[in-house]
Amino acid sequence: MADIIHDPRLALDRLLQEKGIDYARLSAVIGRNPAYIQQYIKRGTPRRLAEQDRARVAAYLGVSEAMLGGPVQRVATPARARGPGMILVPKLAIGASAGAGASIDGEPIEGEVAFDPKWLRELGADPRALSIIRVEGDSMAPTLNDGDDILVDGGDAAARLRDGIYVLRMDDVLMVKRVARAPGPGRIAVISDNGHYRSWDDLPMTAVQLVGRVVWTGRRVR
Repeated sequence: MADIIHDPRLALDRLLQEKGIDYARLSAVIGRNPAYIQQYIKRGTPRRLAEQDRARVAAYLGVSEAMLGGPVQRVATPARARGPGMILVPKLAIGASAGAGASIDGEPIEGEVAFDPKWLRELGADPRALSIIRVEGDSMAPTLNDGDDILVDGGDAAARLRDGIYVLRMDDVLMVKRVARAPGPGRIAVISDNGHYRSWDDLPMTAVQLVGRVVWTGRRVR
């Protein structure tokens, strides 16, 4: 396995072959265009995965980031959080805006949070594709408030679309909104729960890129 560790692209290609996952599927999991992973592996573009992409890929495939070119140990985690069978979910240093939107470029990983895999299964979440991000703004209040942490299942996006709250990209910004099917094939509504903010009643699916479904939220008691 030494050759794999020293070549992240080869490591990723072999992992995908072993797990029967195609390039386009993995690209969708991390919210990229369908050719992104193929270009990374076959053409070397980009030269390396961005930190947030690497974390999502590692979580989805159930491997360490070190195998994909990351540091051997990126974040110090309490020993009890590394107990047998616990799932470590990356917490991204990025806000999914519940207001006007937020840029996603170059955001690092803040840390990892351990979850009981049985509890995650009860949520119906895919442990391999989870991440935690923070809500910014109040357009989803009172459902989600400014500063809430949300658990996002990147394996539950466009392919399994149903009414619910999603993290999505629209016009190159990351948002958290309620999504519902609109009349007509391939049409959706993107809704702000706070009526003081804009909603879109009828959009083509191609107008948004669903990153993942929000399956849980945690908030600080004030």
